[in-house]
Amino acid sequence: MKKFSIIAAALAVSCSFGVAAKVTPEQAKALGSTLTPVGAEKAGNADGSIPAWDGGITQAPAGYQPGQFHTDPYAGDAMLYSITAANVDQYKALLTPGVIKMFEMYPDTFKMDVFPTHRSASYPQFIYDASVANATTAELVAGGNGLKNAAIGVPFPIPANGLEAIWNHILRYRGTDAHILRGQAAPTAGGSYTLVKTDEKIKFLYSRPDANAAALEKDNLLFYFKQVVTSPARLAGTALLVHETMDQEKEPRKAWTYNTGQRRVRRAPNVAFDTPGTASDGMRTTDDFDMYNGSPSRYNWTLKGKKELLIPYNNYKLHGADIKYKEILKPGHINMDLVRWEKHRVWEVEATLKDGISHLYKTRTFYLDEDSWQVSMVDLYDKRDELYRVGMAHAVNYYDLPTVWTTLEVFYDLSSRRYLAMGLDNEDGVASFDEEFSVKKEFTTNSLRRSGRR
Repeated sequence: MKKFSIIAAALAVSCSFGVAAKVTPEQAKALGSTLTPVGAEKAGNADGSIPAWDGGITQAPAGYQPGQFHTDPYAGDAMLYSITAANVDQYKALLTPGVIKMFEMYPDTFKMDVFPTHRSASYPQFIYDASVANATTAELVAGGNGLKNAAIGVPFPIPANGLEAIWNHILRYRGTDAHILRGQAAPTAGGSYTLVKTDEKIKFLYSRPDANAAALEKDNLLFYFKQVVTSPARLAGTALLVHETMDQEKEPRKAWTYNTGQRRVRRAPNVAFDTPGTASDGMRTTDDFDMYNGSPSRYNWTLKGKKELLIPYNNYKLHGADIKYKEILKPGHINMDLVRWEKHRVWEVEATLKDGISHLYKTRTFYLDEDSWQVSMVDLYDKRDELYRVGMAHAVNYYDLPTVWTTLEVFYDLSSRRYLAMGLDNEDGVASFDEEFSVKKEFTTNSLRRSGRR
């Protein structure tokens, strides 16, 4: 395991939650100098296989037009090497337990094509400025179940514990308003599947350029989320509305569902934690969505350190409009010919279930990309401490914003030899970030009822 940066090492603690000293103004000076504004190490690694961060993608490739699927800026890269079951032992130091398990389960088909590392992550300047400001003010509250004195940017760019790190993922920048036509599929072991399509709208309150901590705390809201199933016909019209709170100890997440059969809107307090996800065929929990979301209250969180790992990165090939869903969805796992792997530094965060608390996963090990705070991979363990599921996030830089977010998230269920792929959009259209949603028109119970009617 690689060492922490000097500042992170001084602050890191291996506890579930504790009163950590705030980052001092002197320590915060590292942000923008030896650290990037969001807290990654600017320098490359010792052997040069991870380059220094130089600002990431700062302009779109030639020919790109807003509204298109994002052109691959690294399409000309030559593969460095390919890892298969025959040579995996040479690379185990760069692999997570979950990835190693995939080689064991699918020795004939699972592989990793490794390409040169590009630290492509970039954000608007107002995100950088806010992240630096948050470093000396942000605080966890309610035992880590909320936060205060932070807005817009990464709340804890120099994290002191695992809770601060996971909050960085939860609150990472993804624009202000996002409209996503998302497809998901849970292929059988033989490869057959039914495509479920959803229309999702999100209004991020925390990340708006004019957001301020006092107003966020007063309203106790982070974002609005609405999801409407559009196909298949038997599910069409099923809808979900979420008002995500900033301090979930003070007020838990508020959620409502619309059922087409009953034609009624109902409060849905169980849309959280390990409740099965929408139309997921039992392949994910509600808090698996976006790799992790919601209250962290059921776990003890430990910041384990930093590692150099091979993770899915710059997966523009999976993102293209020229790829059909049937080319992506294969028996056992997605088509690994379409997946790009790169070596990056990641934060390792372990979440262990608190005594007396129930959840499908006893332990979760998250691997967060240092440049974006995006959870890149997660290993999920059951009550017997056996690896149960493996999650992989295939990220790209949506450089029209810019931001790093996933183009496809996949959860592999090892016991059933099945998986859930979420975010399929190749045949339906790229996510839009330039709409401005009205709360009244889109994120009230009346709007949920209107959206859910067939």
